[in-house]
Amino acid sequence: MKLENKRIGFALCGSFCTFDVALECMEEIKQEGADLTAIISQAADENDTRFMTADALKESLTQISGKPVIRSIVEAEPIGPKKMFDLLLVLPATGNTIAKMANGIADTTVTMAIKSHLRNNRPVVVAISTNDALGGNAKNIGALLNMKNVYFVSFGQDDPHNKPKSMIFKREMVLGALEWAFEGRQVQPVVM
Repeated sequence: MKLENKRIGFALCGSFCTFDVALECMEEIKQEGADLTAIISQAADENDTRFMTADALKESLTQISGKPVIRSIVEAEPIGPKKMFDLLLVLPATGNTIAKMANGIADTTVTMAIKSHLRNNRPVVVAISTNDALGGNAKNIGALLNMKNVYFVSFGQDDPHNKPKSMIFKREMVLGALEWAFEGRQVQPVVM
């Protein structure tokens, strides 16, 4: 198995429409032998949507990982000092989280997890899901593309005619992006 015994933090932000795909990805990563811990943003932790209830999400995350979900800044802060993960995957990564990452802001559970994890020079893999990737967040994505230890799952426009600024990660590229990041490389192509 490709990810055998790799300790991976799996952070979910509030791109609610991608939660079903996020759970599928988490299952696939688990099947590859990874030791997973889920981390969720406040939006994911507290909001019931037409896609999934917050309780159903947390129950699924706990069932897949076999561990409690990290749900607060206080719980996320020790990630770095304890060297809890070999890699941190942010899937889905919203525009809000991308902007905070690019500007060094750590005021949410997910951004604190990222900041804490990066202190160990270990990879963070970002799976974009935002309606403003080609708008207000283009500059932030550009900044992250040049940041040490930050890698992306390949991404592209999801509905160019109806949402011309929206981009989303390519589901089929998630495992490859993790493998490349463990080697210190960005999976190619970045934009599909």
